Formats: sequence, C-alpha cells, structure tokens
Amino acid sequence: MPVPFYQAVGSAGKSGSKLRRASEISLTTPGLDLSTKLRVFQRTLRGRVERRDALVDIVRAVNGTLEPDKIAELVIDRAATWVPAPCWAVVSSDLSGQLSVLAARALTPDMGPALTAIARWAMARGQEFASANLRDDERLHDPSVGAVLAFPLSCRGRDVGALLALDRASSVRAPHLSPGMLRAVRILLEPVAVALDNALQLKRVEALSVTDDLTQLYNSRYLNAVLRRETKRASRNGRPLSLLFIDLDGFKGVNDAHGHVCGSRALVEAAAVIRGSARETDVVSRFGGDEFALVLPDTGREGAFAVGERIRERIAAHVFLDGEGFGTRLTCSVGVATLPDSAESADGLIHAADQAMYAVKAAGKNGIQAAVAPADTSE
Repeated sequence: MPVPFYQAVGSAGKSGSKLRRASEISLTTPGLDLSTKLRVFQRTLRGRVERRDALVDIVRAVNGTLEPDKIAELVIDRAATWVPAPCWAVVSSDLSGQLSVLAARALTPDMGPALTAIARWAMARGQEFASANLRDDERLHDPSVGAVLAFPLSCRGRDVGALLALDRASSVRAPHLSPGMLRAVRILLEPVAVALDNALQLKRVEALSVTDDLTQLYNSRYLNAVLRRETKRASRNGRPLSLLFIDLDGFKGVNDAHGHVCGSRALVEAAAVIRGSARETDVVSRFGGDEFALVLPDTGREGAFAVGERIRERIAAHVFLDGEGFGTRLTCSVGVATLPDSAESADGLIHAADQAMYAVKAAGKNGIQAAVAPADTSE
C-alpha cells in the first residue's frame, strides 16, 4: 500500500538533514534500498508475518511435500512477501555434506560463492546475518552482493540450512527487522526447518539404500530398478537404451600382491575414473566385485561404444595406487547391449551385456564388444 515518505536531502542519517516530502511510494517503487523498504513498510510487513493464517499457511505448504527443493521454493514464495528483497536463496547441506543451493530466485552465477559463505556464517552461529554492503563487509567480503539479510533454519538443536534475502544494490544501513517482526519471522521459520530436516534425512536414508558403501556409486539394486524403468520408457517412446558392463582385468592380482585394503582403494579409484568418463545422464553403478555397469538412456550402439571406449582408454591410462607407492596398471573389458538391437527387456539387456563382456575376456581382454542381436544367437 502506498504511504507518505520523507526523503532526506544530504548525508543519510545525519542529524539536521533537510527533509522534503516525496510522492507516495510503494514496495515496488524503484530506487529504494532494502533497508529503507524494511524501515518504511515495517508496520505493513509485520502485519503479514503476525497473522495466524500465515503460520497455518506455511505449515500446510512445507508439510505437503517430502522434496527438499520443493520445500525451499515454497519458503521463498512466502518469505518474499515478508521481506521485499529482489533475490532469494535457500541453502542447505547436500547428500555429501557440502552446502548447496536448494532453490533460488533472481540470482546470477557470480553470486554463488557469496551464498554459501553467508549461509555458513549464519548456520555456524545460529544467528541472523545482516549487511548493508557485502562488498565492504570485513566478515564476508564479496563483490557480487550488496545488501543481505539471512536467517538460519534451526531444528532439533542444529542448523539445517539458511534462508537468504539479497539485493545486488547496497543499502544506507544494514537491513533491520523490529524485535516483534523478527520474533514472528523466527516462529514462521520453525516448521520450515523441521520439514526441511525431515526431507533431507529421508533423502539421505534413500541414498544409503541405493548406494554402494565402498565406491559411493549406485548399487545393483538401484541399477535393476533404473534399468526396468528406462526399458519401459524406451519401449513406450521408441527410443534406444544401452547398457555397459565393465570388468577390471587382472584385479585379483592387486589383492594377491598388495592385500584387500589396497584392492578396495583401487576399486574406489576405478569408480572415480568411470564416473568421470560417463555423461551426466548416465547411471553408473557397481554391479558387484570388480564389475561396474552403466545405464545410458536415449543412447544407441554408436553412442554407447563411444562412452565405453572412453572408459576403457582412461582405465588403461590411469596409474592405480600411486599414492601408496605401487603404481599399478589395470585394463578393463567392456560389453555393450542396446535396446531393441540386442535385447527386448531389462533382463535381456543385462544378459546380453554380460555375455559381450565375457567375449572380450575370452578374446584377450582390454577391449569392447557389442552384443549380437537376438536373431543372431540361433545361427
């Protein structure tokens, strides 16, 4: 709602500054910095956060999903009506324990480092972070952001994330909420933190159930589930689907020569090479022992061959256990199976890729071979 506003002429905040009446303004009036909007519209904004239905609304919203990013988006939608900032983010720890942005609004890529730094500060102290100009702030100097107001999301005695309100323009003073409004915002954010913590914990449990403990790749259970899902999708849409089976050649010799601890480290290194050689859309898993499998959606035989050959070359070029002083070399055998060329079902793809991989083994190892078409097996 528009309100009368008096603009200071001269240095902001100095006593004796001359005042002149400006035209009626609103929260969307250009040229107003974040701290000024909060100060001038404090009563209006406080009325929004202190309403009982505001708490009911946010509790219902954040408890309506178990997806952390959806919860974060819902929070930003509500919070943007409490604090008139142009840029927003919710930051929390991902499955690896690193801070990441769950949801964002009107951000630019150069603001990324500032987001995690601000969130880390607020979470470590369990306190709000406010800055008139982050470029000149000795705590977290960053040239990409001007004014900042951040709130920790605390739950069960720990901080699970942070809600950040940002403005690329600086403010005349640090953004400030009155004690009453700050108390109301904290109350609104309590159920948000609980819902976000529950969703993140669920994601971590789900990740553990489908992740191989040693290599941190997906496990065979998840591979089977994904392969069945992708097989149905590919058949329905008429799109190709490929599967790679990869077996490390001579891996038993690593265990025999250096022990099982070094063998496990070599598997971890191989997993990293394979994951780094795959594409973002590929699902990489440890099938068991020293065997790995990749599901390649929307990929025909030629594309699968390219991925498999890249993996084979990088495994052969990698020096394993170099940190332990052994400098071991390994190669791998790769089998390729493609739907519908080599098989017509998930089980058929697994069998075909496995057979192709063993054909490479029989031919001398360190190679790649595509499975034959089902019609060819009878010849």
